[in-house]
Formats: sequence, C-alpha cells, structure tokens
Amino acid sequence: MIFEHEIPTGSRLYFGKIAKLKRTLENTSSVFLEDNGFEEIITPNFSYSGHQSIDNDKALITLTDEVNNSLALRADSTLDVVRIISKRLGRATIHKKWFYIQPVFTYPANETYQIGVEWIGHHCVSEIINLNCQLLEKIEIETLVQIANINIPMIVSKEYDIDIELFKNGEIGALFELNFEWLTKLISVKSADELEAILDILPDCLHAECQKLINIANNVKYHNVNISPIYYSAMKYYDDIYYRVIKDHLTIAKGGGYKSDGINSLGFALYTDNLLKVIEG
Repeated sequence: MIFEHEIPTGSRLYFGKIAKLKRTLENTSSVFLEDNGFEEIITPNFSYSGHQSIDNDKALITLTDEVNNSLALRADSTLDVVRIISKRLGRATIHKKWFYIQPVFTYPANETYQIGVEWIGHHCVSEIINLNCQLLEKIEIETLVQIANINIPMIVSKEYDIDIELFKNGEIGALFELNFEWLTKLISVKSADELEAILDILPDCLHAECQKLINIANNVKYHNVNISPIYYSAMKYYDDIYYRVIKDHLTIAKGGGYKSDGINSLGFALYTDNLLKVIEG
C-alpha cells in the first residue's frame, strides 16, 4: 500500500529553509555566470530517446509520443545542450558560452539537480576550472579541487598490460605489488611540483601527458588543488584532463574537456543537492 504522503525514492522535495537556500544558490550562480558572458538555456524535459547521450539505456525513463516514437526524460544535460545549440539553434546564434539550471532524470524516479556550464569550441581546461573555483568562492564554499588526466592510466594499462580495472577500482595495493618504482612514486604524487620532480624516472610514453597535467595545475588559481595522475573514472564524455571538486566526502562538481560532433568543448556541473548539504551544514 502506498500512503498519500509518500513520494518515489530518488525524487526531490524542497520546502521552507532548504527551498530558499536552493533559490539563493541558483540565483547567485546565474548572476555570476551572466557576468562572465554565459547565456542561459533551458532544454526540453523530453527528447527523442535516440538523442540521449547516456551509456546505460536501461537508466532512461521512456515513453512514446502520439505516433509511437520513443521519447525519454532528459537523462543528461551536457551533450544535450551542445546538440541543441549546434543542430537546432546553429543559424539563430553564434554564442558559445552557455549555462543551465535544471534536473536530469534516470530510472526509476531519480532527479539530480545541476548547475551546469558548457563552453563550446574552447579547449583551455584551466580556464574552466578557474571559473568553477570562482563560482564556489562566490557562494562561499571551501573545497578541494582534484585534477586528473585519464590518458595516463590508460597509457600505463596499455603499455604494461595492467588491467585498467585496477585503476578504475582504486586498487592501490595491487598496483604497489607490481614493483615498478616509477609507478609507486607516481601513485604518491599530490602536486605539480612533485610530479615534475619524478619526470626523469617516468617512461617516455608518459612524459607528454604528465607535462600537460603539470601545466594545467600550475595555471589553476585556487588555494587547495591537488593532482592525481593515476586516478581513473570512466566518465561519460570527459576524455582528457578532467577534475572533481570535493567537500566533506561529497562530490560538489565535476568537469573537463570533451568532444561532440568533432568540436572540442569544456564544461562542468555543480551538483545542487550536495551543495545544499554543505551549505546547510
């Protein structure tokens, strides 16, 4: 029996103080982003399911339209925004800097509210990280920014026949047991200076990607930054330098570079509900 007061697991309800905090957070973010040249876009809640950029089709909440075309509730905003800007609005605007404040929906009834930014055709990752950090400072949250390069663990896995799952699952003990001195040191690296100090002992195949990570980290203007060269997360679209923002064991934001329809772009998403948990304290 379902009682009248119950709501589906994963759905969101905001009222009183928390509703006011959410409105203030979203308003502060929108003003900041507009001041930095971003325009707002609100994409349809529904789209044709074939347009959804999500790895697991079973996570889609689907239905059909009046002529039996398959529809889905929006399950992702990043590539949805880029697709609509390039395909639908391409002749109506040349603007490349966009933000959105909206939820995504996944099966069975999960709502995830996001404040997201997409910078279409831009490729300087440090600039998007700095923008993300400035926004966090604007809403007065102290965080840790962790920067990684997905290419580093992928190269190590390929060149040394190491199962990528060891990196994906964070099995550090198993990686230590391989007894590669350079890998042991690489695992322990936390800063750009530390990574630069061990470049000479790293395999040649890693130099370019490690130097890229060093350069990005050195151009991030935030007081609490670390790097994690062997961190690997199978992101849906971030395919090079990417980062996450952490506070009180919660992921506050994720972002990085990605490619859509052959165009290199940058983006990040703030996770509204985790932010509210931090703000509410």
